[in-house]
Amino acid sequence: MPEQDFQEKTERATPRRRREARKEGQVAKSMELNAAAIICLGFASFYVLGPPLVRQVYSLMSYVMANAPFIATADELFLNLFTQVGQNFLMIMLPVFAVMVIIAAGINLVQVGVGVSSKALGPKFDKINPLKGLKKLFSVRSLVHAVRDSIKLAVVGFVAYKVIDSEFDGFFLYPDMTVSQLATSLGSLTLSIALKIGASIFVLAVIDYLYQKYEYEKSIRMSKQEIKDEMKDTDGSPQIKARIRQIQREMTKKRMMAAVPLADVVVTNPTEIAVALKYKREEHGAPQVIAKGERLIAQRIREIATEHNVPIVEDKPLARSLFKMCDVGEFIPDQLYRAVAELLAYIYRLNGKVIN
Repeated sequence: MPEQDFQEKTERATPRRRREARKEGQVAKSMELNAAAIICLGFASFYVLGPPLVRQVYSLMSYVMANAPFIATADELFLNLFTQVGQNFLMIMLPVFAVMVIIAAGINLVQVGVGVSSKALGPKFDKINPLKGLKKLFSVRSLVHAVRDSIKLAVVGFVAYKVIDSEFDGFFLYPDMTVSQLATSLGSLTLSIALKIGASIFVLAVIDYLYQKYEYEKSIRMSKQEIKDEMKDTDGSPQIKARIRQIQREMTKKRMMAAVPLADVVVTNPTEIAVALKYKREEHGAPQVIAKGERLIAQRIREIATEHNVPIVEDKPLARSLFKMCDVGEFIPDQLYRAVAELLAYIYRLNGKVIN
């Protein structure tokens, strides 16, 4: 078994780990929040759409009752009647169904965002493993769910009892009401119960969602070794990156050493630092640093300069300033221009050259 399996997973999941978990269908989601939203918003929408829907259902039933003899004569089995009434009823209830679908889709979208995971739909044979089933049955998660469901049942029962108890005195008036009055009263009572139960469930759902979020974050935690392995996969092994940097430094060093024979002068410290300068007035307005180095590299620059008869001048302050202020390929700054110009003029006089 890999060593990382024994390591404690204490680190927050990386973005890559979160994407992989999402592909597997692992998201923080509370079904209680779905139920609460559907109950509250669903009944509220039904309350708004209810009167016109009731009128349409009433017209449909009136038509059926008024024409029952003719319908029975034309179709003894009532097949056409059932088909027609069923279609009409579905068309009447279509707005309610559409609202329910929008509410369900919207609350899921708020919780988990947009995304489709085909792996989540695939069969998982470990779910039928009896040993794993027993382990889940006696797990902390199962205990939390049992407590949550018990609390939810108690809250729903208590809220329903309190609403009915508050309306109990009005129940004695129901026998004297007309059918429409009775329907209106029962509808208002049902809506009141549903909204208050839905509000109670919503409070529990928010708590459940926070718990589901905590469980989700806990389930995707990573060990330090897993994070290191992921960095190797995404950024490459540190050893390989170090080797690449070493090769790049060697190539840069070779190019720099190849440019030393083209220098006009090498300024030294005299042994610790060496800086090679090149000046082409027709191309650039200032001298350019084409090579520099310390210790062994400085020694090699001096050796190449000696082999190719490049003048070497010891100037400790200037050498230190050039080394600190200029990188290879850069032109000297304005504050060093005068000192370098005097040095180059001296070199050109020795060689019998004229600065172009």
